Amino acid sequence: MKTIGWFIGFWIFQLVTLPFLLYYNSILKKSGDQERKDAFLYPFTRIWARLMVGMTGSTVEVEGTERLPVGNVLFVSNHQSNFDIPLLLGYVPKLKGFVAKVELKKLPVVNRWMEALDCIFLDRQNLRQSLAAIQLGIGKLKAGRSLVVFPEGTRSKGPEMGTFKKGSLKLAVKSGVPVVPVTIDGTYRLLEEKGRIQKAHVRVTIHPPLLVGGMTAEEKESLVERVFDIVKGPLDNKNDKQE
Repeated sequence: MKTIGWFIGFWIFQLVTLPFLLYYNSILKKSGDQERKDAFLYPFTRIWARLMVGMTGSTVEVEGTERLPVGNVLFVSNHQSNFDIPLLLGYVPKLKGFVAKVELKKLPVVNRWMEALDCIFLDRQNLRQSLAAIQLGIGKLKAGRSLVVFPEGTRSKGPEMGTFKKGSLKLAVKSGVPVVPVTIDGTYRLLEEKGRIQKAHVRVTIHPPLLVGGMTAEEKESLVERVFDIVKGPLDNKNDKQE
């Protein structure tokens, strides 16, 4: 019943947001005033995201918000669950878009909000589209937007991390923005663990930024492996303590 209730609540809330979406697209977007758009989107999407997580009854602990640099960044996170997007939107500071799978474009209402957030939709089955999407993401980062990328490419649906795709950090290398590694621990328990909604305690660790602009060619070449180790660290430490 909790799962049914959550999905009913999810779609009711999407309908409730329609007037706000209309206001954004018909007035704010056409104004061309980026500050006004951001000032509207940031609190609104945070409220939406926290409500989506809150409806599960879960608690969230965030460590490291003081480590976030001024300006836009590329967040690089592990990917345990469908709840990772609302988790990062609602509990990690900075307005941000996502490099998301193209299938999310099929979700009515949600897809329009994702477009407002400058999300990049990636079709991994279409190489040409993927390359064009990465170039679009680089352009958005250079224009001052923040993005989130999940280098595993898909949900792990558990505590174990998958390997990071080799080209996943081209967005940072080509744009020169700081990379902020993020570790998510526990979102898979909200849905994927048992195939139904349940409450859990989720921990988010924001690591110190990596300044790509000052890296050597060799450091950029090994960036994926370095970020993987940073993100995996808190998960390994937790397992060591349990043992």
